[in-house]
Amino acid sequence: MSLPPQGTSVYDTSTESFVSSLTAPHHRRQRSDAGPPPPPPPRRRASHQPRQPFSHSASSSVDSDSSQTVVSPSVRNSFEFPNGNPFQDQKKQQAIVDVAALAQNRQSQLLQHHNPPQNHGEFEHQRSRYMIDDQERQSSPESAQLQGEKAGEASDHSHSRPKLPLRDRLAHFTWAWYTLVMSTGGLSLLIFVQPHQFPGLRQIGLVVYIINIILFVLVTSTMITRFFLHPGTFKKSLTHPREGFFFPTFFLSIATIITSTQRYTVRAMSPDDPTPPGPPGLLWIIQAAFWIYVILTTVVAVGQYSFLFASHTFLLTNMMPTWILPIFPIMLSGTIASVIAGTQPLSQSLPIITAGLTCQGLGVAVAVMMYAHMVGRLMQSGLPDREHRPGLFMCVGPPAFTALAFIGLANSLPSDFDHDMDGLMETNMIRTMAIIGAGFLWALSFWWFGIAVVAVAVRPPKFFHLGWWATVFPNTGFLLSTISLGKEFQNEPVLWFASVMSIFLLATYGFVLYHHVRAVIVQDIMYPGRDEDVEDH
Repeated sequence: MSLPPQGTSVYDTSTESFVSSLTAPHHRRQRSDAGPPPPPPPRRRASHQPRQPFSHSASSSVDSDSSQTVVSPSVRNSFEFPNGNPFQDQKKQQAIVDVAALAQNRQSQLLQHHNPPQNHGEFEHQRSRYMIDDQERQSSPESAQLQGEKAGEASDHSHSRPKLPLRDRLAHFTWAWYTLVMSTGGLSLLIFVQPHQFPGLRQIGLVVYIINIILFVLVTSTMITRFFLHPGTFKKSLTHPREGFFFPTFFLSIATIITSTQRYTVRAMSPDDPTPPGPPGLLWIIQAAFWIYVILTTVVAVGQYSFLFASHTFLLTNMMPTWILPIFPIMLSGTIASVIAGTQPLSQSLPIITAGLTCQGLGVAVAVMMYAHMVGRLMQSGLPDREHRPGLFMCVGPPAFTALAFIGLANSLPSDFDHDMDGLMETNMIRTMAIIGAGFLWALSFWWFGIAVVAVAVRPPKFFHLGWWATVFPNTGFLLSTISLGKEFQNEPVLWFASVMSIFLLATYGFVLYHHVRAVIVQDIMYPGRDEDVEDH
């Protein structure tokens, strides 16, 4: 390698060895135990060319033909000062400059090692193409099934996969199947409270309610069969970092059954009709079911989060809306209370309202804390993978069901309720506060609804997952709260908006149900590596 044309220098042995170590490839460097190092190259005779000024447009480069080093102005200028040369030894100054130049050249060689682009534009084009390809691989269903591939399982979505016997497929029947049950139960509730009824609509809702009970029995029986045929799967399903989050959907299904039973078997109380709204035994059963539900969901809310905090480590950049699910069941205690309290005896209705309000407040408070993490995750890491974007609709549920519970609980209070007998906390005042709070929460629910709609519309999922049911149940709560607000404000356009949206929700339910059945037939679910028992995000 020739020296820079400007200036002269004579290398000593130590400087020349250091320079050679920089330019030599890493795998060719001499190890300390490989014998004596080769003799140093002979000293170069100093050239007597006059010093040439550096051009400020020059840059550090390597010529593969001449191997000539050209030093950038910034390197040499860093050793030159306006008051003269600070180094008294000209040889040391030139050696430092040459070493810096060689370091720059070595970096350039590393950057241009494997088939470098011919120009900067080609390099940027290739870099953009590789980034796009990497994003496609990360968002593809194949990457979501990476663990299935490691286990020797088929990960493609073609329908030529080997047929598995039913026994083996039942091993992948997960807790997420209860999303079908709770969505069907929510649909039966939505049919009952429609503001624009037609003859036979309530009977259709009753049929849906019965179908929901049948589905609950079938899904529960299948889950029990799975645990018996495959010992150890019960504990594994509860502790799994992904499937475990769907365990609360079992209680959400029970919540829809309790509420639907109240709607379709117990009539609303009327001041003009003093007769009981239903059989006393049935009212007692509903009341007992409510208190048992509150106790169990409290254990779930505390126990499951405690287990998650102690046994798993999750990155906030990978947060999914399913993190809200453990608090969801206890939150719906308030929704159940708002439905059943009005038909219970006065001595029982006030404790139910108090418990329901407390549980609803706990649920929405934890959900709001989760929202902070969810927004941070979306800002830092962007939207989830396209196959999991329907799960964003889960964020619609907490504020929507809380708005519904506020209005229902306030309306369930006796008309002469005044706790302190001073007129400050009487029924009308409480109802006004409930309507105002419900309006605020409805707006938050609507905002999440819009975010989820845009995310799914921009990049809709291609392959069915049980998370698709998130497009039904949380939106049921959104429409139920819309109907409640419309009735309180006596706003007919709002009620018609809810009726039209109910039709779209019914169509969504049919669409998801069709793909659910199809996925079972073609083995897109209940198959190794394709269900919630695989951690893919």
